[in-house]
Amino acid sequence: MITIAKNAGFCFGVRRATDTVEALIKEKNKSTIYILGKLIHNEEYIKYLEENGVFEISPDQIDELYKRAISGEKITVVVRTHGIEKNIYEKLESCEKTTENFTLVNCTCPYVTKIHKIANENSDTKEKKEIFILIGKNDHPEVMSIMSHVVGEGYVFANGQELENFLTDLKKRENFDEIFVNMAAQTTQKLEEWEKCQKILKKHCTNAKIFATICSVTDIRQREADELSRKCDVMIVVGGKTSSNTSKLAQVCEKNCTKTYWVQTSRDIPLDKIGHAKNIGITAGASTPDSLIQEVKRTMSEIMENQIENQIENEDFGKMLEEMESVKLYTGATVTGTVMGITDTEIRLDLGAKVTGIITKDQITDSNDVNLADLFKIGDSVDAKVISKSDRDGIAILSKKMVDSVKNLAKIAEYASTNETVEAKVVEITKGGVVCDVDSVRVFIPASMTGIKKGDDMSVLAGTTQQIKIVEVKDNKREAIGSIRAVINEQKKAAYEEKKAKEEALWNSLEVGMEFEGPVKNITSYGAFVDLGGIDGLVHKSELSWNMRVAPSSVVKTGEIIKVYIKAIDNENKKISLGYKTEESKPWNIFKAQYNVGDVVIVKIRNVETYGAFAEIIPGVDGLIHISQIADRKIESVASVLKKGDSVSALIKEIDDEKEKVSLSMRALLEDNAEEEVAEEVVEEAAEEVAEEVAEDNADEAAE
Repeated sequence: MITIAKNAGFCFGVRRATDTVEALIKEKNKSTIYILGKLIHNEEYIKYLEENGVFEISPDQIDELYKRAISGEKITVVVRTHGIEKNIYEKLESCEKTTENFTLVNCTCPYVTKIHKIANENSDTKEKKEIFILIGKNDHPEVMSIMSHVVGEGYVFANGQELENFLTDLKKRENFDEIFVNMAAQTTQKLEEWEKCQKILKKHCTNAKIFATICSVTDIRQREADELSRKCDVMIVVGGKTSSNTSKLAQVCEKNCTKTYWVQTSRDIPLDKIGHAKNIGITAGASTPDSLIQEVKRTMSEIMENQIENQIENEDFGKMLEEMESVKLYTGATVTGTVMGITDTEIRLDLGAKVTGIITKDQITDSNDVNLADLFKIGDSVDAKVISKSDRDGIAILSKKMVDSVKNLAKIAEYASTNETVEAKVVEITKGGVVCDVDSVRVFIPASMTGIKKGDDMSVLAGTTQQIKIVEVKDNKREAIGSIRAVINEQKKAAYEEKKAKEEALWNSLEVGMEFEGPVKNITSYGAFVDLGGIDGLVHKSELSWNMRVAPSSVVKTGEIIKVYIKAIDNENKKISLGYKTEESKPWNIFKAQYNVGDVVIVKIRNVETYGAFAEIIPGVDGLIHISQIADRKIESVASVLKKGDSVSALIKEIDDEKEKVSLSMRALLEDNAEEEVAEEVVEEAAEEVAEEVAEDNADEAAE
């Protein structure tokens, strides 16, 4: 039997890179394609790329490519999955920005990009002394690209012993207690060595921060290789001789299977050493194309067929074939069967070798409402894992959910690596958090990551569908750790970034004199803040009203929509000064429109001075009643006649438009009244005299 590990071959990052390059090859508007280093560690695939006009370059050739692009040649440079040093990437970005003929395509694996960020944010800072440690191969391209993002003290160690030696020396530093050690791993680092390094670091540094950065696909692939190599007589590891992850796969397999052979193509298989193997396992590194894996499988199948033909002469072929088929049916094995029967509670599979597989409904789905006839039809091929078997009855009890879980776990790991937001239904509330189902994988969300405040009831989440992030995948327990809070924080961050972008765009568009209508957001003793559509401007109290005696809260109200205009912009301090009052609302202009010299007005005494009294004509405009204009006689003091708050009548004697001053007179009104009284007395006296003369004339006539 030949078994190919399910996760053998291209990983997500490599497949993304090869698909991208192959798409570039097929583009009609072709440019010359170059890759910084080998796209993958597989010589056969590299030959294929070269045959299709894709060539490998080194960083020192970038300048020459740029010159060719400037001259009119179309150039495309691809960054492989390992990534490149930060300064080289920035140089490529600069080339792309300065000429349209130079195109940069970044195929850096998301796992590696994540470690770039970790290295940058967890190395030496001004706030605290941090040391970044990476476990990996010092001269590996991925490691070199990661370490270029370290801003302070950073080190690379290949194994636990090197780490142990460094930490022993580090503890001798005087400021050791102030140092924070942060550690990550190369994505293809061997799990056994990584776990050893973690124990060493925890032993020396209690405040250390450890980042789980081994690619989950690499993790799963190594575990598969370990499991498969324990069950096989021969293990074939397919991959390039310079591939780090393939090398580690070979090391894992060699521990369990002495006949482990690392080959690049089927031509490298040592046929003379295979022997009469019954169980052959095949695994492959992340840079191995599917075509090479299938080619190796065909070669191994031919070997096994030849072995069978040689044994037919001496053995019963039917018995031997049955034995070979039955080897598959050990508990825990994954088998493929054909659906031959469907009921409401189970499906039956033909597994060959006179064995029937049974999968009950609860081992297919968690939903009781699902009709199995809607999921399967006769003749369908189904993968399942053996739970138990009865050789006597020829029946094997199978689980499809267990196989789906393994497949979906790899998918969940991809969600984690790409930081993708996924939908999850909350199926259980526990003491420490909630449990969600994502593609049939159990995802646990700790209470601190649910977004529910500490002490509040988490049962409100029961049965709800939530947006979550996968933050960790625990392959050994077939579960993952998720976070609702991470999505909430991301949404808040996105909202903040959007608000910030709008603010920046608004700042860039502002000019003195621009008019806005906006709500009053806040009122203080010195003015009012108005929302201009994302940023606030201040209307100082001096610009809010012409009357400085009026409080801002008396002029506008919170929430009121007012029309303002920009008076000044301070870009450095992000401050905007606004104007609100207008010439039309200026008290002096209102006064001028309503009153003239000679008008009599009722005024209110606002202030009493030694030389006169100030009286309010209208709000914002006062007039002066000089001491000489208060009475029609000389007075000793203003206060002896007027006091603050009195309302009196006065005549507008003079208006000084230039100085915006008004002279008032109470005396003028008193003098006018006096003149009227004198005139009345003269008229009365004249009338009396006329009356007397008339009386005398009448008397004389009577006497005659």
